[in-house]
Amino acid sequence: MQRITIDPITRLEGHGKIEIFLDEAGDVANTYFQIPELRGFEQFCVGRPVEEMPILTNRICGVCPEAHHMAAAKAADAVYHVDPPPTAKKLRELLYSAFYVTDHTTHFYALGGPDFVMGPDAPVAERNILGVIHKVGLEIGGKVIQCRKYGHTVVEMIGGRKVHPCTSIPGGLTKGITAEQRAEIEQMGRWAIEFAQFSLKLFNDIVLGNKAYVDLILGDAYTHHTYYIGTVDENNRVNFYDGRVSVVDPEGKRIGKYAASEYTDWIAERVEPWSYLKFTYLKKIGWKGLVDGKDSGVYAATPLSRLNAADGMATPRAQEEYDKFYSTLGGKPVHQRLATHWARLIELLYAAERWVELATDPEITSDNYRTIPTEKPTEGVGIVEAPRGTLTHHYQTDERGILTKVNLIVGTTNNYAPISMTIKKAAQAFIHKGAVVTEGALNRVEMAFRAYDPCFGCATHSLPGQMPLEVIIRNARGEIVDVLKQYC
Repeated sequence: MQRITIDPITRLEGHGKIEIFLDEAGDVANTYFQIPELRGFEQFCVGRPVEEMPILTNRICGVCPEAHHMAAAKAADAVYHVDPPPTAKKLRELLYSAFYVTDHTTHFYALGGPDFVMGPDAPVAERNILGVIHKVGLEIGGKVIQCRKYGHTVVEMIGGRKVHPCTSIPGGLTKGITAEQRAEIEQMGRWAIEFAQFSLKLFNDIVLGNKAYVDLILGDAYTHHTYYIGTVDENNRVNFYDGRVSVVDPEGKRIGKYAASEYTDWIAERVEPWSYLKFTYLKKIGWKGLVDGKDSGVYAATPLSRLNAADGMATPRAQEEYDKFYSTLGGKPVHQRLATHWARLIELLYAAERWVELATDPEITSDNYRTIPTEKPTEGVGIVEAPRGTLTHHYQTDERGILTKVNLIVGTTNNYAPISMTIKKAAQAFIHKGAVVTEGALNRVEMAFRAYDPCFGCATHSLPGQMPLEVIIRNARGEIVDVLKQYC
């Protein structure tokens, strides 16, 4: 049996490889999406004071530390049974909205966008952010940099640092913002709205205006009929910071919503011996393997999933784009995974609008930004929507607030099963017997996982029980002289 290996896969956070196995005829028999790294944050957080978690867990990832900071803070609130005051919640969400704008901008322009702006068959050396800037112009590249600068400025103002924020603690925040800072944040947010609208127009012109790209998006190679989850507010509109997690079936019917403390009633986890990344599935449906359909518990948690699981967006401009999205693609739910890139830009606009809404809220500059915890710590769960999917932090402590158990289900963990399925389907679509396997064909296989914007540093927590290791020793000419293996 012939094997094709894509190692390393590119334009993602973390490390991973794709193994494609061909049968004797030369068709794809199976694929394995392997994550060969182990971080193990769940274990080495045990024994730490729970109030350290918002600072400790944001070191899991340099791409989305704000997501872990917020989920950890909300879990710590729950552990201490304390409800932060409204100003604290609004400041946290304001920081989080600015972060979302920055993160979604990064993925569209630097990670996922090059496949469309440059084309999936473009040379590797050009299929990157530099190629995008060269094609669309330095002015647009400057806007991308400016957007990231504004987002990090807001994170620093509220969170204390541009990266790895440090101000969220049990019961609220360590500081507020001044009236002068509020005015600056509002101004930057209004610029971000214009940038989000510009990005949507760019997508409309470059991607939706190209029939080949539209055919690729709507084609069967990247289509899966799964369940979807995403956090919604009391009006069933998308919300990134707070609400209940909505679950819809492959037909778009909502089968329920759960609060953070109820996640174990809905989500189950399993491990496989060939990866350090866990698989999750809907407990009420059950695990049927890496297959889609209504009888399979596989679900997705992505920007597309959030739109599918909600009844709309909570801001006016984003709602207009939401309506356009579904009317263009034939109604809800949308199952074409490459459409996630479009959904991500709609969320970018929503985050920018929400940024301005919160920056103009009269309570945002109040000095009532913390409630001091008074109850004995026990157990708590915090959930936010990370850009890559629903993020769950679950902590158990002793009476002193020292962690005795930690469980983290990050966005990419939710998506490991659908990512694996989409990779296999794309490989089967673009690799055939008798055909030359081109770089463009392999890139189309990689496009399957880039739609999910995976973050593997966050997601690797499972230890199957052994530590597989392979050491290849080469001489000065690059020839293999020995191979040492352990549990391989």
